[in-house]
Amino acid sequence: MGLENLQHNFLTGTLEGFVKWARASSSWGANFGLACCAMEMMAAGAANFDLARFGMEVFRASPRQADVMIVAGRVSQKMAPVLRQVYDQMMEPKWVISMGVCASTGGMFNNYAIVQGVDQIVPVDVYAPGCPPGPETLIHSILTLHQKIRTGEITRRVSAGTGAGLHLDSSTMRQPVRVRVS
Repeated sequence: MGLENLQHNFLTGTLEGFVKWARASSSWGANFGLACCAMEMMAAGAANFDLARFGMEVFRASPRQADVMIVAGRVSQKMAPVLRQVYDQMMEPKWVISMGVCASTGGMFNNYAIVQGVDQIVPVDVYAPGCPPGPETLIHSILTLHQKIRTGEITRRVSAGTGAGLHLDSSTMRQPVRVRVS
């Protein structure tokens, strides 16, 4: 008895394929806009470009609810530990899109204050080129990321030492102030 003799409609597939499809179709972005590229990122979420058709209609302000970080703009040395902290707070699996030439290579800011590529801080999956890249370029990067998610492993394994070995210690991050009330 073959499948052609069955009278009901049904879908077949692997659980891994379904999980990959679900992850790619419902990726939520963490908004990390740092410069002029952030305006283009916001424009991509507006009605003219409608990121909702790709399952990304909501930019999450909480990293615990996001699985795609879009780094839009130049990253200063002071912002690098914050960027890494937000990345570390995101749930696995997580992906990063580097938006713009400033985020990807430091752009025209070749000085001590700007990180010369966000890939020194976090592992980058897709680069969106341009200065600033338009919403179409960001959408292309999102579709490229979706293709990588659908064809990649079910669990993402990031090797130790990713991010050029940036080590955060307590002196580079703000410490909470404890006040004792008597």
